[in-house]
Amino acid sequence: MATSTHTSIMYPVMPTDIGQVLPVARLLQRRGAGRLWVGQSLRLDTHQIFAALAGMGVRVPMGSGVTLAPLRHPYDAAVQARSVAAFSGFPYVAGIGPATPDFQRALHGSAYRKPLTAMREYVTVMRGLLQGEVVRHEGEYHSLEAEMFALEAPRVEIGLGVLRPRMARMAGAVADVAVTWMTPAGYVGDTLVPALADGAAEAGRKAPRVATVVHVAVARPGRDIRSAARAGAGAHLRADHYTDMLRRGGVEAYPDDPDAGADALVEAGVFVTGTPDGIAAELDRYRESGVDEVVLNPAGVLNTEGLGAGMRDLQEILAAVDRRHG
Repeated sequence: MATSTHTSIMYPVMPTDIGQVLPVARLLQRRGAGRLWVGQSLRLDTHQIFAALAGMGVRVPMGSGVTLAPLRHPYDAAVQARSVAAFSGFPYVAGIGPATPDFQRALHGSAYRKPLTAMREYVTVMRGLLQGEVVRHEGEYHSLEAEMFALEAPRVEIGLGVLRPRMARMAGAVADVAVTWMTPAGYVGDTLVPALADGAAEAGRKAPRVATVVHVAVARPGRDIRSAARAGAGAHLRADHYTDMLRRGGVEAYPDDPDAGADALVEAGVFVTGTPDGIAAELDRYRESGVDEVVLNPAGVLNTEGLGAGMRDLQEILAAVDRRHG
């Protein structure tokens, strides 16, 4: 059984001020365990958020879950990731995703015809640079002949956003971490973990570890859990790739009815709720399904009741996890 050190936190919205992220980072610092994850932020840049926290003396393990590949060349991505590792003093997880076709098209004029190829090339270039190699790569999407300037820093682990089997198989061949979001526990264990293992075996390497972002909300008197689920997961429930993944995992979700999809998340236990001790017990289903790092996502409560309520949930859930595993 995984220990409480494998329970982390996602700050799930794009902040406008470092003070919004600071309480979450300090909670992890006081706890002495767990990683702070931040997704792609188009307000304050994700990497600059991490650097600001480190500059304030809040040095904890950090990870991006996930930044979007179309925004930066893999050389810049490698520099940004290594910089965070150097500032924080901890190994950094550079989680990367291809973004939606619409986002790709908006930035580059066309969508990736072969998104798996694009991401494989991206990771290949990044890894070579981070290993100190002179990278000579002429690919369909990414080309480079260069090396990084030397800098002593903790290791950068490369993560890939993974929702479906084909991406999982590719991640198994090239990534250090598979970052999954809103994936049912059974689907992770029955579908994604085997695909990761197959890809790793074909490449002759160790399978990536799995970090899964899980929506959580403590059930409290007067709290509307279904409304919280809609507020926390609604954006993803409008996306074809997320709803397709959920249906594969047995959750009836469709992009034209995100409210019904949010209700289905609650019914299926993918939006995890209950008492703090009950939530801690439910999170073990993910560990038993092969998840190495459970990442608590308080988006539903944060979006409906504010940061204070979200922090109260996180504190109580982490305390319950530590009691259970301590």
